Amino acid sequence: MESAVRVASDNSTNVRSYPKAPWLVRAGLGAAGAVARPLAARVGERLFLTPPRHGAPEREREALSRAVPFSVPFRGGRLQAWRFGEGPAVLLVHGWGGRGGQLSAFAPALAEAGCAAVTFDGPGHGSSSGSLASVPLFGEAVAALARQVGARAAIAHSMGAAGTGVALASGLDLQAAVFLGPPRSPSAFFHQFCSALDLGPDLRLAVRERLERRFGMALADFDMPRLAGDRDTPLLVIHDRGDAEVPWADGAAIARAWPGAELATTEGLGHRRILRDPGVVARAAAFVAGRLQGRCDCGRPAADAGVQALCDRCLLEYELFHPASRRRA
Repeated sequence: MESAVRVASDNSTNVRSYPKAPWLVRAGLGAAGAVARPLAARVGERLFLTPPRHGAPEREREALSRAVPFSVPFRGGRLQAWRFGEGPAVLLVHGWGGRGGQLSAFAPALAEAGCAAVTFDGPGHGSSSGSLASVPLFGEAVAALARQVGARAAIAHSMGAAGTGVALASGLDLQAAVFLGPPRSPSAFFHQFCSALDLGPDLRLAVRERLERRFGMALADFDMPRLAGDRDTPLLVIHDRGDAEVPWADGAAIARAWPGAELATTEGLGHRRILRDPGVVARAAAFVAGRLQGRCDCGRPAADAGVQALCDRCLLEYELFHPASRRRA
């Protein structure tokens, strides 16, 4: 099912995730690869797994000042997190090079719906421990936070959506999820990375093999449509048609493969402005809160009256997600 979120049109200023690396870096890796391929592969692997750390703008710092900070032990270090409000916990998961404060615009809408928003800096990001990050590591972090706060839903952006997908495929139980600009697979980013560094075929293969040994899985195994399988978590995918970092087609493929998922397309928000757009925030919060509080999208309560209180559209969605409850003909 595809729909549109109404937004004000504006040109995206996003750029691709891996701009061309400086000539000296490309030349150095090329030379190392010619004489010491294992060393060059190790350097390449570390570069691929090292996220950039950016300072938070004032709006994010101000938003986080209204939340309750806490930390969660993680792999010998800690994850820095913040909680807004009370009620069923909804995880807010940022993407590559991001910060927990980037999704703070969702907190007021969730609070108004009676939910708590829990955001955090991912591994190797912001104020959390570590220097490396990856999709499977984000998946571990999402699962760790969910256990700690009893999260019942998640709103996740970009690579954070991929990590949340891995967590769900590994057994995390959520009642609803929203993916914003989700990538289909880390393979595309790996190819961009290799191109940015001008890595030759042999060195590309060596770096990839190191990554796959580290993960214990092939990069292709993280393909989100493949992971979707028989997932029964209600999912809303929101993706901008002009996203310059993660193609809209990635989100569309995930929504097609995920049983019962809904795809909402925006125009003119790119990859990051989608996190602050009022229409997107309202749509995501309503989707999550409705499923946590036993209400359908039309606002009618279902908790007390069961499925009889659902409108026809939401009843169809309920039966898709809960096959055992389908009415007999």
